[in-house]
Amino acid sequence: MNQITVIGLGAGDINQLPLGVYKKLLNSEKIFVRTIDHPVISDLVNEGIQFVSFDNIYERHETFQPVYEEITDVLIESSKVQSIIYAVPGHPLVAEQTVQLLIAAERNGKIELHIEGGQSFLDSTFAALKIDPIEGFQLFDGTSFSIHDVNMRAHLLIAQVYDTYSASEVKLTLMEKYLDDYPVTVVTAAGSSLETLKTVPLYELDQVIEINNLTTIYVPPVKGFEEALRDWTTFRTIVSTLRGPDGCPWDKEQTHESLKKYLIEEAHEFLAAVDEQDDFGMVEELGDVLLQVFLHAQIGEDEGYFNLEEILASISEKMIRRHPHVFGEVSVNSADDVVKNWESIKKQEKGEQEGSILKGEYRAGSSLQTSYNYQKKAATVGFDWPNVNDAWEKFEEEWQEFREEIKNGSIKTRIDEFGDVLFTLVNIARFYKISPEEAMIHANEKFSRRFQYVEKKVKQSGKPFSEFTLEQLDLFWDEAKHMEKGE
Repeated sequence: MNQITVIGLGAGDINQLPLGVYKKLLNSEKIFVRTIDHPVISDLVNEGIQFVSFDNIYERHETFQPVYEEITDVLIESSKVQSIIYAVPGHPLVAEQTVQLLIAAERNGKIELHIEGGQSFLDSTFAALKIDPIEGFQLFDGTSFSIHDVNMRAHLLIAQVYDTYSASEVKLTLMEKYLDDYPVTVVTAAGSSLETLKTVPLYELDQVIEINNLTTIYVPPVKGFEEALRDWTTFRTIVSTLRGPDGCPWDKEQTHESLKKYLIEEAHEFLAAVDEQDDFGMVEELGDVLLQVFLHAQIGEDEGYFNLEEILASISEKMIRRHPHVFGEVSVNSADDVVKNWESIKKQEKGEQEGSILKGEYRAGSSLQTSYNYQKKAATVGFDWPNVNDAWEKFEEEWQEFREEIKNGSIKTRIDEFGDVLFTLVNIARFYKISPEEAMIHANEKFSRRFQYVEKKVKQSGKPFSEFTLEQLDLFWDEAKHMEKGE
């Protein structure tokens, strides 16, 4: 089997080319290069070395992956005739997708591959920027990297930024986390006589003229909280600081128990923002909910019982386990199938439960939610009305019993029967897939909005409430109602 030898042309001009690589090129008959658009190629051509370039393949495709695949196929076919040299910019094992495809081909027994060195563009880039990589750095492909993988506290290098369009895409991605005016440096032809460095605010990144296939974008590490407000690590550090020795007295005193009411309140405020379709409100209220989650996680870490990583691992594992139709081989036909699978997997996870099946369904903060949970759980073992009509009949029965107690009963019996009425209403809500808790929250908010309008009209009149009849106040209420409906 003939051999494919991959060599690196380095990151700059011929002065940076290793002597061994130079001799190899001089003594080779068949040399392929991914592109002739590299400083060292013109110098080597002047010395009589001939190359076969793959630049024409780039012109046939709109994206890079099919280009790399076609180059790999041509190299494999050519190696069937004779051993060949394949020269790539920089080092063969740094940011070179065609070499990775060749490595895969060798593992499958298609070729015999030999990789020789070459100077990586990283060495020259580090030297040009005067940074030490031991401080921590990340290298990304500008055509495909995700902002979710970025560590804002490390040196960030982005390669494959070769024109204005790719620079614009990188800019937009970075602006998902970094400030618009965050300083970034455009490094071009590092280590060569054509080396240039230009630092610009992020929003001007795609306006730099020097961008070409020898360009690397450098983003320095953030220094303070204000530069990284969209980073998870920042928020975690803020919460940790608040509960630390020099933190806030109030935050340091909080416990899981003391924070319970705030989590409920913040969840309700988020639901209100959802009902109002207030996107900005949802952002703010979700932030408040997130604060509660992080506070509880920090308390767990402070007390040595659990930390945020354990919380993430727990929910991640659960989501993977309970979505085998996404992360496994299970097939589903509808959302109902998903729910059935979920409950089945949940039952398997928990095993046979000892004691009442209602265990764990009580919610101290909401009697409505407790009622809903109890009835839903009981229904799983068949303790349920066959259809909603029976539920309605039970409601009418309980309503009549309550009316009888209003006429003839005591306070205690009236409370008891009214509780039965509410319980049957929760059951009806369950049949119609309505959350009674959410419905009650919505009703309270609606009452609050409309009554505040009534208060506003009374105040505008300059008279006290006592001078208005119920009919007059009800007119204000109707005005608020019509305004909400856009009538």
